[in-house]
Amino acid sequence: MIQIVAGLAALVVLFFLVVIIRDVNRFVTIEYHIPCKGLKRSYCFAMLSDLHNKQFGEHNSRLLNAVDGCRPDSILVAGDMLTSQLPANYTPALETMKALAGKYPVYYANGNHEYRLKTDTYKYKNAYADYAGQLRRAGVVLLENGNVLLPDAGIRIFGAEIDMDYYKKLSRREMKVSYLNSLLGRPSSDEYNILIAHNPDYFKAYAAWGADLVLSGHVHGGIMRLPVLGGVLSPSLRLFPRYDGGLYTEEKASAEEKSRMILGRGLGTHTLPVRVFNPGELIVVRLDPERGS
Repeated sequence: MIQIVAGLAALVVLFFLVVIIRDVNRFVTIEYHIPCKGLKRSYCFAMLSDLHNKQFGEHNSRLLNAVDGCRPDSILVAGDMLTSQLPANYTPALETMKALAGKYPVYYANGNHEYRLKTDTYKYKNAYADYAGQLRRAGVVLLENGNVLLPDAGIRIFGAEIDMDYYKKLSRREMKVSYLNSLLGRPSSDEYNILIAHNPDYFKAYAAWGADLVLSGHVHGGIMRLPVLGGVLSPSLRLFPRYDGGLYTEEKASAEEKSRMILGRGLGTHTLPVRVFNPGELIVVRLDPERGS
């Protein structure tokens, strides 16, 4: 009996090891179609997040080919393309961003790993300055609490770079709309406002601020995904987080319009290379003018 139990346990462990190895080294392409009030023309973008220096094929060839196959108008990056570590290493992320910027407009908002690299110069020295400088020279638009207007489509893209206090483990700091106003200014009702905000926990605040569409990452799909229950663990160490991946809606301040959030499950891992029933995601979003708008 003991031998049977031990044998079954070994099979279960082997099964999960196979799943982890498979999911860590693959990604799926998820497509969303969003009707947009006031949009001037249809617009398609690919969203990447949480690459954490992962490479799918030599020089990320599999990922780059998948992006090309989607024929996007631009690339939007929702942060954590690298991992803040010592010695600092951002070669895979930089190489991937340069390759994309050679073909598409790329709009990049930082995640907590870029922000940590940027602000802790005692630990990381000039690593972020070098990384950001090379990105800009390649043509990548860094949205460090900045924005860019795409006039032909009527889209304005904002990139939120929030303080590390909003990423603390085992606690959740309240975010007020006034804080977002201080970082980003106020959105215009005459434009379709996309907010790239790495941490999805503050979707209600993003919606109240006025975002029409929020793009987030950070949660990695909850590391392991279970039927019905969804993602198991968030980076803040909360079990079964409310936001773990997919499309969400929230009322805006007017309560007459809805804000949407697309939460990508990311592409890579860090610290513990584990994904269970949770492959990486390349997100493709197709925005179309709402009928009658």
